[in-house]
Amino acid sequence: MTAETAPQELSRFVEFSRAQWARLRASTPLPLSEAQLSGLVGLNERVSLDEVADVYLPLSRLLNLYVGATRTLHDATETFLGSTGPRAPFVIGLAGSVAVGKSTTSRILQALLARWPSHPQVDLITTDGFLWSRSDLDARGLTDRKGFPESYDVRRLVQFMADLKAGAAEVCAPVYSHLAYDLVEGETHSIRRPDIVIVEGLNVLQTGTGRAPMFVSDFFDFSIYVDAHEADIEQWYVERFLTLHDTVFRDPSSYFHRYATLSRDEAIDVARRVWQTINLVNLRENVLPTRERAHLILEKGRDHAVRRVKLRKL
Repeated sequence: MTAETAPQELSRFVEFSRAQWARLRASTPLPLSEAQLSGLVGLNERVSLDEVADVYLPLSRLLNLYVGATRTLHDATETFLGSTGPRAPFVIGLAGSVAVGKSTTSRILQALLARWPSHPQVDLITTDGFLWSRSDLDARGLTDRKGFPESYDVRRLVQFMADLKAGAAEVCAPVYSHLAYDLVEGETHSIRRPDIVIVEGLNVLQTGTGRAPMFVSDFFDFSIYVDAHEADIEQWYVERFLTLHDTVFRDPSSYFHRYATLSRDEAIDVARRVWQTINLVNLRENVLPTRERAHLILEKGRDHAVRRVKLRKL
């Protein structure tokens, strides 16, 4: 078979360069200032207002259209059933590797979506709060598997999502402390019938298993995967570790305070070892295989900026 007659590779996605995607912003205004944006960006990440305008504004416009369409479908179902129940929030799942920039992406989307007049209440939940406590992880032999699927209280997470989607008046999520590297005992984050909820986490796009046929991804109305080359993510992870080494790790209450005395070279060695033995393994085995399940993929370049967008075909 010649190159001219070879069948084209099938893809579930339509691909856009950043410039092509930016044009889909239409007339959506930019509601964030430099000062507001700086408060949303994570450690060692660089997001400009130009990137917000080119990438995140078109995405917020698309999501706004999805929210409106979903509400119309909900109302049609209620009319058919002849009943009126609480309106469930529109739920967005956001996945990707450690250090790829999920939290920053989530916070920017939360800020933009909350500025649309039709859905001003937008909540953000991370699945870190549904990790087993450090003592539970130790008891289960999972200390070095933190972030892997088995390190989460999946039953509690699924129940949270089910209550959220049922339109419960209030649902509560556990709170996680990155300083203590553990759950904050007795503290919860309450959500009271928001318009939109963003659920951010490593493994949120996974599907259920035989023992647990339902999973968090079953409750998503839209899902996003933040993607980048492994080598770039590793470099970002090391850079973040070094920044934490010089700041947070020096706090005596930090779980990682023992790393504060490491030299720079020693800190780099530790960061690379943790990446290679834990985070990279989790990425390859559990996180990356879920990428194609996302409705939209944001592909980042080495400078942390989004270079290409893939939107799943309907």
